[in-house]
Amino acid sequence: MPSGIESTAPRLQRFAEVGALAADLRLVIGRLARRLRQRGETDVSASLLSAMWTIERLQPVTPGDVAAAEGVQPPTVTRIVARLEDLGLIAREGHPRDRRSSHVRLTAAGQRLLDRTRKLRTAYLARQLRDLDEDDRAVLRRAAEILRGFLEDEP
Repeated sequence: MPSGIESTAPRLQRFAEVGALAADLRLVIGRLARRLRQRGETDVSASLLSAMWTIERLQPVTPGDVAAAEGVQPPTVTRIVARLEDLGLIAREGHPRDRRSSHVRLTAAGQRLLDRTRKLRTAYLARQLRDLDEDDRAVLRRAAEILRGFLEDEP
């Protein structure tokens, strides 16, 4: 067998293994994310909660900046902001220097909803982690560090 074929085989095997791992992680992370969303026990949709977390992080923030941070079109955020405002979860206030623009921020009710959602989701994960031995928890701590690195590398 030519030497070029021999050196290609291990690379193809590694490529297949990495692809299989990526597919498995995508499936498991997706299912875990769905399970955590279900543990939020809220009538607020995932897209509304996501916008609220962005608003919490950046507030006071313009709806345009929310759209950019969420990676959605401004008309979508306009509808989300209107719905959150109708629910009393955010408040709109005039921009201090531009009367044509506004800022949004969480209301006390919005902050309570986010805090409760986080608490419920964290409690669910804590119950799952409680039964693991220390070695498995150490592996998950390391995996969390690696996955956090994936997120920090993204623009």
